Amino acid sequence: MKNHTFIALSCALALAACTDPNDRSDASGTFEARETIVSAEATGKIMALDIEEGDQLKAGQVVGHIDSTQLHLQRLQLMQSRKAVLAGQPDIRTQLEALEQQLKSAKQDKQRIENLVKGEVASQKQLDDANTRIAVLQSQIAAQWSLLRTSSTTLTEQGNTIGVQLLQVEDQLSKCRIISPVNGTVLATYSNALEMTAAGRPLFKVADLGTMHLKAYITGDQFARVQLGEAVSVLVDSGEGTLRTYPGTIDWISDRAEFTPKTIQAKNERANLVYAIKVKVVNDGLIKIGMYGEVRFDGPPTEQQAAQ
Repeated sequence: MKNHTFIALSCALALAACTDPNDRSDASGTFEARETIVSAEATGKIMALDIEEGDQLKAGQVVGHIDSTQLHLQRLQLMQSRKAVLAGQPDIRTQLEALEQQLKSAKQDKQRIENLVKGEVASQKQLDDANTRIAVLQSQIAAQWSLLRTSSTTLTEQGNTIGVQLLQVEDQLSKCRIISPVNGTVLATYSNALEMTAAGRPLFKVADLGTMHLKAYITGDQFARVQLGEAVSVLVDSGEGTLRTYPGTIDWISDRAEFTPKTIQAKNERANLVYAIKVKVVNDGLIKIGMYGEVRFDGPPTEQQAAQ
């Protein structure tokens, strides 16, 4: 029994002596990307959807559209309705021109009558009649101007109401275009051209693979030492028995502890609590979603490490 114990202890010491301390990591986890599921914003037939898995998209790029024929016709109808309403607006100056000419003539007659009254050729009653005629014309002009102004304002507001309806239709038309909201790679497609879709139904999933995040877990002792913005080294298996090293930055630290995320049978292991962190890494194209990676809290890699 003593011999077996001695042999086991010797093997453990030999393995520890052969382990390169530079290969030790402080945390490990898997890579993930910020994925965006693009859903339809309108209901109808997908007339075009020109994307395939693996395609590179730019933010704002139009990749397809949903049938918008009825919305286009509704837009034309509203444009014609607004045009007809605004065409009915009265020309206030033209419609008041006749009354203003009569007022001008009445004022000239009053001036002549005043001169005749001074020469005692016309009576005071004639002058009073001239003043009354002027007052009547002024009242008619004011009433007519108010009526025409009210009519014009009403028609303008009706036109504005149709204008708002036009904006609503144009917004709905814009939502018939299928647009990539971010720069990224198409990870999955859920619909094809000529299929029916509805608002809110997923069309495709896109993710920016230029920047990846390694979600790793650290212990409570490590939690007290790490901080946001800290530079770290990220180690990724190259598949050839060596590790590639990338510079990374901690850009998220969970403020809540959780159980170690794996199936554990022993009670003492279930009691172990860890904290999740995310390390941002610029992807050179070799890092894939779900790939395993390790973190070393020793700052950025040296030039020799980065060249590996």
